[in-house]
Amino acid sequence: MRGKQLEEKLLEMVYQDTGVSDITTSFTPEKTVKAEIIVKDSGIVSGVYELSVLFKLFGIGYVCKVPDGGKVRKSDKIFLLQGNSRDILIAERTALNILSRMSGISTLTRLFVDKASKANPKIRIAATRKTTPSFGFFEKKAVGLGGGDTHRLGLGDEVLIKDNHLRLFGSVREALKKAKHETSFAHKIEIEVTRPEDALEAAACGADIILLDNMTVAGVRKTVSLLEKKGLRDNVLIEASGGITFENVAEYAKTGADILSIGRLTHSAPAMDISLEIL
Repeated sequence: MRGKQLEEKLLEMVYQDTGVSDITTSFTPEKTVKAEIIVKDSGIVSGVYELSVLFKLFGIGYVCKVPDGGKVRKSDKIFLLQGNSRDILIAERTALNILSRMSGISTLTRLFVDKASKANPKIRIAATRKTTPSFGFFEKKAVGLGGGDTHRLGLGDEVLIKDNHLRLFGSVREALKKAKHETSFAHKIEIEVTRPEDALEAAACGADIILLDNMTVAGVRKTVSLLEKKGLRDNVLIEASGGITFENVAEYAKTGADILSIGRLTHSAPAMDISLEIL
């Protein structure tokens, strides 16, 4: 998200925060001041570009000390600011909410990526669509800055036949047949299964990606082995999702799957502790 669309989104966030007006700032002395945005945790920073656009909208001068995707330690300065005190105070909370939320996601993603990659250098760690309404784009971008894969940004990015779709179709074969007939060659077709035998059927019917949902480590390993024995493994990408934690991600990475998608990257990442201080 860039340009006018991003500017409008950022202003909408500020307006939601201020309401009719910031009544406290309205009677606070107005001065030209300097300020710093300081991090109180270690991790990976993201949201820097979004904040630079926000500060420009409010006429706040800034110097960025850390780029998007950069590493920080406690007490590092991310931005040096100069401008009207009221503008800085009005933009403060929106800026910190974006930066702390996105940086928390990038930091958690990097932890998962580093641990999984040690077990399997080829493994890809991906996000899911378990995002915050109206903030999903920023959360997915933060995953990418942390070294993860954004997966689908929206429902139109690929065909993904999930459990509720399958209940309506009645079978893996019928769902894939319909998907191939109705969609463009440009879209990959992914299907979610919970049993090894359904994965075999999906591969035989031409799925591009098979999502193994809530399978144990042993279940994923067994499914990959069966696909290899049937000569179907090279035809598909294998994605595992559900029940993958920081404690077991290395074991899942060793199963032979290509992708591990993890909802907690976006829905449960702790925000990075960041503050803005007027000097």
